[in-house]
Amino acid sequence: MGAISNQNSNRFLSLDVFRGLTICLMIVVNTPGTGAHLYPYLVHAEWFGFTLADLVFPSFLFAMGNAMSFSMGKMKEMAADVFWKKVIKRTLIMFLLGYLMYWFPFVRQGIDGIWELKPFAETRVMGVLQRIALCYLFAAVIFYYLTEKAAIVLSVIFLLGYWAILYLFGQPGGELDMATNAVTRLDLSILGNGHIYKRDAIPFDPEGILSTVPSIVNVIAGFIAGAFIQRIGKTFEGIAKLLLVGFLLMALARWWDLVFPICKKLWTGSFVLYTVGIDLSIMAVLIYLIELKQKQFGVEFCTIFGKNPMFIYLFSELFFTLLRIIPVNSEQDVFEWFSESIIQTVFPGSLGSFVTAILFMLLCWSIGWWLNKRRIYIRI
Repeated sequence: MGAISNQNSNRFLSLDVFRGLTICLMIVVNTPGTGAHLYPYLVHAEWFGFTLADLVFPSFLFAMGNAMSFSMGKMKEMAADVFWKKVIKRTLIMFLLGYLMYWFPFVRQGIDGIWELKPFAETRVMGVLQRIALCYLFAAVIFYYLTEKAAIVLSVIFLLGYWAILYLFGQPGGELDMATNAVTRLDLSILGNGHIYKRDAIPFDPEGILSTVPSIVNVIAGFIAGAFIQRIGKTFEGIAKLLLVGFLLMALARWWDLVFPICKKLWTGSFVLYTVGIDLSIMAVLIYLIELKQKQFGVEFCTIFGKNPMFIYLFSELFFTLLRIIPVNSEQDVFEWFSESIIQTVFPGSLGSFVTAILFMLLCWSIGWWLNKRRIYIRI
């Protein structure tokens, strides 16, 4: 997966906590127990609207941009050919890992009971890690060649341009509907029905090709926020400015929502502004509590996730997939059996579903704890 190295002690502790929180919540959202509904705020909005679960992925992109602001200085010292080789290599590895994750476990049992290789024609091409890879590529190139002011201008162009494209190339009257928007139409024309996400109401990929464009802005915002924090230091002035900008962006997002609704699955411009505004506010609070007030409650727990985020995320997805394909009886797999036959008997209903997700998250945390104890930090 990548090299093993020592953790950089110069990194802001609040950044590791922020990133750790996103991984923690991502696992909880992705692995709810079966047999009961999860709490509504831990389930993605069906289309328009916003829940806590919708904040997870853009927050990870924001955290990635924040981390890039600490490493870009060294990257800018690289010759262009060295820079491109490093960035493209990392992009390809992340994209390939994402693709293999959706292909995993690579085999399936056919109608005749014989195991066969899962066909490439039915494997999802885009996805979470794939979007992370593409956002990393574009953000790295932008900040290698352009200034922060130019990146802000480019962000405005991305958001307004995406808004225009949706209305120019979506089906008239259904520009923002799941089946007829420009994102769906482009994915179907390029990837085909076999290579896109199929667990929604209709075949639709929430990490589509076109909707990756506005998601780059979340990374750009994280980078600019990180660079700002480094310039101004851990000060009350910096915290106040982060909170102010965060509030203004959330207010602007709510105004834009009136004409361009907040929608995570379409990754609308209003969704970008709203999530960036929230992330800036959370980051400000974490800097105040952790860097200035030296509060330590929950810090070590979160930093375990933040030190090996990609590895823990991959483990959670692959292990969860394994649990869902190993049968216990004719009606239940291992995960269903544990959730319904054990947890639901103690914590019935939505609480039991939530407890199952928490226990699975703690299992993933224990893997991170083991790696951290041995000072193993896996990088891509």
